[in-house]
Amino acid sequence: MAALLLHVSSGEVAIANGKTLLQIVAATNDRLRIQGWGVAIKGTSATDPPVLMQVVRQSTAGTMTAGTVAKKNDADPETVQTTAQVNATVEPTTGVVVESFEVHPQTGYRVFYPMGQEIIVPNGERLGFKATSATLTYSSVTEVDLEE
Repeated sequence: MAALLLHVSSGEVAIANGKTLLQIVAATNDRLRIQGWGVAIKGTSATDPPVLMQVVRQSTAGTMTAGTVAKKNDADPETVQTTAQVNATVEPTTGVVVESFEVHPQTGYRVFYPMGQEIIVPNGERLGFKATSATLTYSSVTEVDLEE
């Protein structure tokens, strides 16, 4: 890792039943360290059921729109190798569930990992951020801070 600090946002994406909102893809020869992530949901009812948010390892790309991976410091000379995809219309193949959280749709959730306990994405592999709600279709924004 070159200590290149990056940020990715899904932009507004509607949640659905088992939908990948954002997928991070490590370059072939570059592993990633996920420093933190978060989701905010534009819910309108206090009585809505929670949304299941999962961080998952994925083995395929599915069908998604290309996302933007931004440097946190524009002056860094390195070229960003990491790519991202957002808003799955065909779901990627999901493997191991790394984390799961229930999030009320009128709120959000944000986590930053302590140094040495970050999620590692090995060379060439994928990490997805997935929402599951059987009934809700609110807009949401998922964001990830990472080191390449």
